[in-house]
Amino acid sequence: MEGRHPQAKHFPPDPSSPGGVKRPLARKPSSMLKSRETPKAKVWPIGQKRNDPGVLHGHPCGRGGLVYNLNMDWTDLRRECSVTKRWAYFDHAAVSPWTERARRTVVEYAADLAENGDVHDSDRVRRVEGVRRLAAQLLNADPLDVAFIKNTSEGIGIVAEGLRWRAGDNVVTAEEEYPANLYPWMNLAERGVELRRVPSREGRIFLDDLRSAIDGRTRLVSLSFVEYASGFRNDLFAVGQMCREKGVLFFVDAIQGLGVLPLDVRQMPIDFLAADGHKWLLSPEGAGLFWIRRELVEQLHPVGVGWNSVIDSRNFSRVDFRLKPHAGRWESGTLYVGGILGLGASLELLLAIGINAIAERVLYLTDYLCERCRQAGLTVYSSRRPGEASGIVALIVDDVGTVVQRCREAGIVVSQRAGRLRVSPHAYNSIEELDRLVARIGAGS
Repeated sequence: MEGRHPQAKHFPPDPSSPGGVKRPLARKPSSMLKSRETPKAKVWPIGQKRNDPGVLHGHPCGRGGLVYNLNMDWTDLRRECSVTKRWAYFDHAAVSPWTERARRTVVEYAADLAENGDVHDSDRVRRVEGVRRLAAQLLNADPLDVAFIKNTSEGIGIVAEGLRWRAGDNVVTAEEEYPANLYPWMNLAERGVELRRVPSREGRIFLDDLRSAIDGRTRLVSLSFVEYASGFRNDLFAVGQMCREKGVLFFVDAIQGLGVLPLDVRQMPIDFLAADGHKWLLSPEGAGLFWIRRELVEQLHPVGVGWNSVIDSRNFSRVDFRLKPHAGRWESGTLYVGGILGLGASLELLLAIGINAIAERVLYLTDYLCERCRQAGLTVYSSRRPGEASGIVALIVDDVGTVVQRCREAGIVVSQRAGRLRVSPHAYNSIEELDRLVARIGAGS
């Protein structure tokens, strides 16, 4: 079922590899995260802005995109990722390494707490709101519609436990979803809610199959932006449009695409979204994002209510139970400030580069990987059709566990999912590293 993207026909020299062409470009980052404790950091923009939405691998780019140029210089981004000193790291779909600026930010936060306690608390609150604005920029959302959560599961739980279900309702999802997007819905069985799991066909989820599973009692469709084991990228716009036509809510687990593929919640007919920052956002575990369409806030029963869920929450001496009229009501108490600031540091970097530029780079690298695998006689399981390709490539190899171990011994990090070898490079990875990977896989075949 191997498919190729049209741009995979020719692979010019990789600027991030030795001998590649370098073209640094200038663009200034946001200053939302700067404070007296945080030194000004260098940012590397990669791309030229354009005003039209454009199309990226069969999908709208969203707000003004970036024109990708294969001669752009990614070596500075590599230097920002210290993992490259030891590993050829292709496991961003599991847990990503932090950027250097994320590490610096968290270390400085910890040092400030150790040395000053809560003296700078108001500054930290201001900086957290700066990260919220960056997260909203990533989604093209209103910052008030973004809440910080500890992981994707929490965001799914907000919806699963918050909707007012009736016995006989059902939820539709994909058979091969990650467990985080299955168990919260399965947990509704005691309330008489059925979970309908739609099987994929050759690693692809078909819109007509989802449509066939929906009936008059379907309340919600819940899908991943990108499927974790196959790398299949769901057509969120098409699924969302179908849900709108049928009066069904649409939840997106965005963790396997957010930060590496553009996603505009103003253009996409999505109702809820959740993602943690520890995969493609190159950020700490425990700091994630939940987004809700504003008009749906009152449709969810607020679970996990705490002191920070209400209006004027820092006026501790006054008890006034008026819930915030936006996503902030689900930030029940003290946040993981260090992780959020680390997330913000990486977000600032990724947004300065441009998500469209990152997407083009990652799709270029994965197209190259698939072509090299084909030449080496390896089978690519993942769909590489336009609009379906992602940063995840699943390969069918013999004795996959041994291959993963053999790669680790050679300083190459990949993983095993659903009995297949999963490779998930980021924009800072290089062609040379991919060549090493393919050679290592082939060495045991």
